[in-house]
Amino acid sequence: MSNTNTGGPAFPQKTDITLSYSGMTLRDYFAAQVLQGLLASGLDQPKFEFARKSYEMADEMLKAREA
Repeated sequence: MSNTNTGGPAFPQKTDITLSYSGMTLRDYFAAQVLQGLLASGLDQPKFEFARKSYEMADEMLKAREA
């Protein structure tokens, strides 16, 4: 089991009584935003490096939220 902090749901939705937690996590949302910026930057790197760096930055963003 992973100990990765996902930040919870990116877009929780309130239903009648409870919150629905399906869909993308905040970590995934942050990584997607970072990936968009990296791809737009014109850097020439292997695809796995873009993915790795995106999640690395997303993890740092989640740590900053805890501070």
